[in-house]
Amino acid sequence: MGERLIRKMEIADVDQVMEVEKATFATPWPPDIFYQELLDNKHAFYFVMELDGKIIGYIGAWIVVDDMQITNVAVIPAYRGQKFGEMLFSYILQFAITLGVARLSLEVRKSNRIAQKMYRKFGLVPGGIREKYYADDQEDAIVMWVNL
Repeated sequence: MGERLIRKMEIADVDQVMEVEKATFATPWPPDIFYQELLDNKHAFYFVMELDGKIIGYIGAWIVVDDMQITNVAVIPAYRGQKFGEMLFSYILQFAITLGVARLSLEVRKSNRIAQKMYRKFGLVPGGIREKYYADDQEDAIVMWVNL
């Protein structure tokens, strides 16, 4: 395995992050949302994972008071199954703990059993359903959360 690095996302990373986004999601965020998150949202925290200098994944969250809401987790499909998503999630979880965050939550597609299994490894439990949450196909989201 090559050299791995997790670091804060920067404006210069948006083009590579868009490659991850397009490879991962049926309805990817447009670049301007990332610019807005990085430049204008004081609650937003985004991190990228590099492998040998190439961004292969990222994770983002909002922190408001002592709650963290994960906004996105993405790893390029060719790199899945190698624990990169777990490494990103573990990183942001430790980041949250150092900031004194009390609760972490996220939404995950009802059909995304692999992600749900990973989140359970970190102690997250289902807390409810958001019906027809995803705009692209109206799939329900499971809300998962954990007290830190």
